[in-house]
Amino acid sequence: MDREQLSELGQQLRVDAVRAADAAQSGHPTSSMSAADLAAVLLGGHLRYDFDQPGHPGNDRLILSKGHASPLLYAMYRAAGVIDDEELLTYRRRGSRLEGHPTPRLPWVDVATGSLGQGLPVGVGVALAGKRLDRAPYRVWVLSGDSEMAEGSVWEAAEHAAHEHLDNLTLVIDVNRLGQRGPTRHEWDLGAYSRRLHAFGWHTIEVDGHDVEAVNTAFDEARSTTGRPTAVIARTRKGRGVAAVEDKEGVHGKPLKDAESAIQELGGPRFVQVEVAKPAAVRASDLLTARPGELRLPRYEKGGDEVATRNAYGEALAALGSARGDVVALDGEVSDSTRSQFFAKEHPDRFFECYIAEQQLVAAAVGMQTRGYVPYASSFAAFLSRAHDFVRMAAVSRAGINLAGSHAGVAIGEDGPSQMGLEDLALFRAVHGSTVLYPCDANQTARLVAAMAEGDARSRGVRYLRTSRSAMPVIYGPDEEFPVGGSKLLRSGDDDVLTLIAAGVTVHEALRAADLLARDGVPVRVVDLYSVKPVDEPAVQEAAERTGCLVTVEDHHPEGGLGDAVAEVFSDGRPAPRLVRLAVGNMPGSATGQEQLGAAGIDADSIVAAVQLLAEKVLVR
Repeated sequence: MDREQLSELGQQLRVDAVRAADAAQSGHPTSSMSAADLAAVLLGGHLRYDFDQPGHPGNDRLILSKGHASPLLYAMYRAAGVIDDEELLTYRRRGSRLEGHPTPRLPWVDVATGSLGQGLPVGVGVALAGKRLDRAPYRVWVLSGDSEMAEGSVWEAAEHAAHEHLDNLTLVIDVNRLGQRGPTRHEWDLGAYSRRLHAFGWHTIEVDGHDVEAVNTAFDEARSTTGRPTAVIARTRKGRGVAAVEDKEGVHGKPLKDAESAIQELGGPRFVQVEVAKPAAVRASDLLTARPGELRLPRYEKGGDEVATRNAYGEALAALGSARGDVVALDGEVSDSTRSQFFAKEHPDRFFECYIAEQQLVAAAVGMQTRGYVPYASSFAAFLSRAHDFVRMAAVSRAGINLAGSHAGVAIGEDGPSQMGLEDLALFRAVHGSTVLYPCDANQTARLVAAMAEGDARSRGVRYLRTSRSAMPVIYGPDEEFPVGGSKLLRSGDDDVLTLIAAGVTVHEALRAADLLARDGVPVRVVDLYSVKPVDEPAVQEAAERTGCLVTVEDHHPEGGLGDAVAEVFSDGRPAPRLVRLAVGNMPGSATGQEQLGAAGIDADSIVAAVQLLAEKVLVR
């Protein structure tokens, strides 16, 4: 398209953004109008995309990091002919695919955006897949706002992209000077952004974002730059083209008051159709395709071995990688502790070191799964809390990612509370559609690692596996099955006075407590509730019916963990048993793991004392 055609397309995108927001009586048209010329040049001359085949391996990927500018994205889709004018005007209505911020309900949207500062980190993940896994010539374009450049996650991504020499990644920054409540930190100082990105190792181009020829030249330069990513830093004006709102404060996130006049000022509606260039063909031999083979999980001897579940995680993941070429592993510079180093040693081409940048770690996993890979990302359970917003948005994206948090609970011992994951079960249980697993032995861990890879990406959702630092007895045989949503009944009898429900480390404490209680003539049932979400409701209900009292024991704070998962089984009006929760209610210090369990009141002796007290007060039959 020539300059005049691109300028016309830019005006059409502005008009359509105004029209969509006016029809919805909500939205962010002014944020869309500033970036319209950037979008027009990209759509009309640089994006390589087959809209009839969103999954084409050669398609460029476009991530609208400033997701509130969704009217612009939907206007681009209308210009490309994949939505019509009628659908455009359903923007933000109930049931419409055109949500207030884009989500993968649309087949051309890879990830949900709208939580600012996430587009570039996810884009880095997609670009890594293109560079090291797909080995395909597609380019990743990220359109970012200037306000979100204040987010720390952006700079995690910026450093990582430069470190990985991602010359297939272009960041386009719409520097329109105004944020939600007023001017941004650097306003129109393009050099402020350029200096920072250049210091990280980026190639930077400063440009007038409304000069379509200059933008076109900048995009050409980005595509021809090798060895490092490129940032096109574009000076624009918010609300461009409408005097009543152009570069004005107080109009962010509002439809234009007089949309009809604004549309006329912009030259009226247009119906330009763009023939978006198709991607280059990709040879099958260039792709890192799955190599299906027999899965040979590690096997541990029941009753003999003592193995840390983190070790079993790493060994099972390495075995899974040998059986499936679509499995990839990522870690946050603690692979010697999480044991993902076992995967890295056997499959170095599919291991990604993300360093101490947990937001980038999770974002990279989200980006890779858009390309069909099955990512396992690991760090300490405590540190994954830094990336909670990325986990939350992964669920909005319908992303299939597997996360493993090691060093969970007070049982890690002397390192103290800064290293202890004591909130992670609550964090991950609260994520929509998530799965939360907490194995207690090596064979159980290996089986659950394999189960996390089952199904397609959309059905997997966010899956979290909690692993432990210390070696623990192997209590299950290597051929035992552990379905997601299941549990294991480890002790039971007709005279059981109550049920101990545990997971992970506390399963072993509960078993020891049960043996001690049995010697004193107090029989108890023991349930290993390894699937914390979804929980095995029938097993919990049966235990309640049989014993009338449930005691949950967890190496986690009492809020949101195992105890709450059990209590929720009875939240719909079912008759509730007596519920007693043993959890970490203190603030730990430094001590051995066993001392920590005792101080928290969740070791075998504490369980025995709690049960004896209950038996004396209410459970004598």
